[in-house]
Amino acid sequence: MPLSRLSRRGFIVALSSVPSWPTVAGAQQHLRRIAVLMAVRETDPDGQARLKALLQGLDTHGWREGKNMRTEVRWTDGTPEELRNAALHLVALKPDVIVANGSVGVAALKQTTSIIPVVFVVVNEPVAQGFITSMAHPGGNITGFTWVELSVVGKTVEILKTMAPALTRVGLMYNPDTHPFYDAVLKELQLDTRRLVEVTRAAVRSTNDIDAAIASMSSQPGGGMAILPDAFNAASQDVIRSAVMLHQLPHIVPWRQFVSRGGLVSYGPDIGDIFRRSADYVDRILKGTSPAELPAQTPTKYELAVNRRIASLLGLDVPPSLLALADEVIE
Repeated sequence: MPLSRLSRRGFIVALSSVPSWPTVAGAQQHLRRIAVLMAVRETDPDGQARLKALLQGLDTHGWREGKNMRTEVRWTDGTPEELRNAALHLVALKPDVIVANGSVGVAALKQTTSIIPVVFVVVNEPVAQGFITSMAHPGGNITGFTWVELSVVGKTVEILKTMAPALTRVGLMYNPDTHPFYDAVLKELQLDTRRLVEVTRAAVRSTNDIDAAIASMSSQPGGGMAILPDAFNAASQDVIRSAVMLHQLPHIVPWRQFVSRGGLVSYGPDIGDIFRRSADYVDRILKGTSPAELPAQTPTKYELAVNRRIASLLGLDVPPSLLALADEVIE
């Protein structure tokens, strides 16, 4: 028998008071998507260590893979073309935030999206490169953590001179196409008459350039090489290490692990620490903070590593002053 108007109303009210069962989609916790753009290959152990540091940092904030987040990692060979392609792919996924390693990748992301938040990691001169308006007020969808302050380049040359007192010439190795701001640093160093070494540019755009630059610098006595941080150099560490040892050239690099695998001396920020710190910004962005409100930060921890075995092979004695300052001495 049909329900009366009153009974139908009572039935509807009663039905609306029953707790609703969750749908299948609603029963699952929403996973936030974190994209990561790396400027090294997946087989690179240092790249894996950096990613691990980022994930450890996220874990301390309660973000865990498969539980409340999902990471999308794209590894590259550090070349502009591959980084651009990887950036396009990640943006197409529409993640909640992108962590980008290196200047070339950040430049590609800036051209691709003005909406998705980007946290850069290990980038030099983000203001000069046009990524942000200022360190204190980034002003857009991009913020992050720098790598080496350019004043540190001069410090790097001084350390190499201390390690090898006979040096009279030091080449600054970098890719001028992707890191042209190093040209300004080079000019400043050349104008500093207090320095006891001649500083020149060692431009590298391919692996063939690396061997040619090192061979040229070693062709006359008193030569040395300061390998500066850029995506190409980072991806070419094995080639660089082979070349400097083949030509017996004193050298300094920004990567501590380079020295532990057979390099002479390194001076630079603790990259693992930078990646861990970047997790704090990812956490804050996922919780609603705009990148424009997060000031870009500089490194807080620098490391000096010396390999005494390599020094001996190059005919160098490590000065006690460097040994006293070193965070790691490899015998």
